[in-house]
Amino acid sequence: MSRLGRSAAKAGLIAALDIGTAKIACLVAALDAEGRPVFAGIGHQRSRGLKSGVVVDAEEAERAVRAAIGQAERMAGVSIERATLALGCGRIRSARFVARATLDTGIVRPDDLDRVLAGGEAYLQRDGRTLVHVDHSDWQLDQTAGVRNPVGMAARQLAVELGAVTADEGPVRNLAAIIERCHVTLGALTATPVASAHAVTTLEERQLGALVIDIGAGMTCLARFVDGRLEQVEAIPVGGNHVTSDLAKGLATSQVEAERIKTLYGTLVRATSDDSEVISYPVIGQEDEPTVAQTSRARVRELIAPRIEQLFDLVAERLQADHAELTGVGCVVLTGGSSQLVGLDGLWMQRFGGSARIGRPRPIGRLPANLCSPAFATVIGLVATGRSDVAAGSELRMRSDDTGRLGRVHRWLRDSF
Repeated sequence: MSRLGRSAAKAGLIAALDIGTAKIACLVAALDAEGRPVFAGIGHQRSRGLKSGVVVDAEEAERAVRAAIGQAERMAGVSIERATLALGCGRIRSARFVARATLDTGIVRPDDLDRVLAGGEAYLQRDGRTLVHVDHSDWQLDQTAGVRNPVGMAARQLAVELGAVTADEGPVRNLAAIIERCHVTLGALTATPVASAHAVTTLEERQLGALVIDIGAGMTCLARFVDGRLEQVEAIPVGGNHVTSDLAKGLATSQVEAERIKTLYGTLVRATSDDSEVISYPVIGQEDEPTVAQTSRARVRELIAPRIEQLFDLVAERLQADHAELTGVGCVVLTGGSSQLVGLDGLWMQRFGGSARIGRPRPIGRLPANLCSPAFATVIGLVATGRSDVAAGSELRMRSDDTGRLGRVHRWLRDSF
């Protein structure tokens, strides 16, 4: 029972969930008189039962999600009934598609707009894919583009270009089931890198062109914006845990010890003192008589750098596959829990030029300073605009009414579980 005895929905609060490989975070924010979010509570737990954001042990995952939600509820003093979810699993990717329809009457009617959108969305959801986000640019009448409101206008053909983010249906349903079992309704879906982008970039940066690379523990997601419009979303199955594993193998130590070494001594910057700086650590397989080995910071860098270089190359390949040029990106922002390696932004600029920076989320009202970290960029981004959806184009809109596209997804989730 919450100390205020009210639900988050009735209290005018926003609840956001980020369910990742390393941690599960639940953030609750209240809306002030001007509709801006103000921090109310947070819960975060070590992730269990998940691999790269995909449920592999439902019971363990449910316990971890339930614990994070309960912790946030106790701090905020409310009961969470509905939450927005950041989605990074299910092989999220972007797609663009032009939907067309012939007009029998020669005049555009409101139901013609619905028919074109429904047809395009059905096409995008083929092959077991689920819509995470969809928006559209101006309408086209008889191949004449730039029509904002075609209703009542004469034409033989109506068309619209749809920009969408889709994900595999199975992982989405499994996450939805976990959330429902915690007695929380899934309110909206937002692609993880899009949520992060709203926390670490400004609207002006997205209008000038921005690439946001969210490096998590199990995977890396990217979102590219052009003229303020979401142009590309990708997920790459390489993250901070792969760096940790490389260290563990190279130093013959445990994952826990490798993570400690990475956090304390990990760097991508060369320094003259690296060869002489000694790091002591236990070797695995010597539990009865633990053996302490030593290495240098230079050796740690040698083990870390190849994996980061591989990740950057994979990002570049995904961009080039979508016909995007790295030189055309206005700014590159690296964020996420695994983005805090010293020299990460410098290595990107060294390899690809341009400008790059580590993205720390802009704080919402009353947010504790220790939470303004790249590790919490996604969950902060979900509530940063002061509402549970994010506007389309420059901001991602997720309609939650029953007549909207996401409303149909909500009904499917509700009916399925």
